[in-house]
Amino acid sequence: MKVVIKELDRQGRLVIPKSWRERYARSGKVILRIKEGLIEILPEETFDLTKYFNSIELDLKSDLSDWHDVRRELRGVS
Repeated sequence: MKVVIKELDRQGRLVIPKSWRERYARSGKVILRIKEGLIEILPEETFDLTKYFNSIELDLKSDLSDWHDVRRELRGVS
């Protein structure tokens, strides 16, 4: 673990080291976890949802062109 002392500007902003941003925060977004007397900066993780496409097979009786019926059938509502 590396310890670095940084100064805040007049608006309270802090510069996060470029090497950390390039490695962990490529999206430009981070998560701030605020605890009493402590702020943790975590990289925002992006998820590839396409890996879940076509991963579930269902035997539906509803016509797929009527999404209201499909939703009702999936929820088990008559």
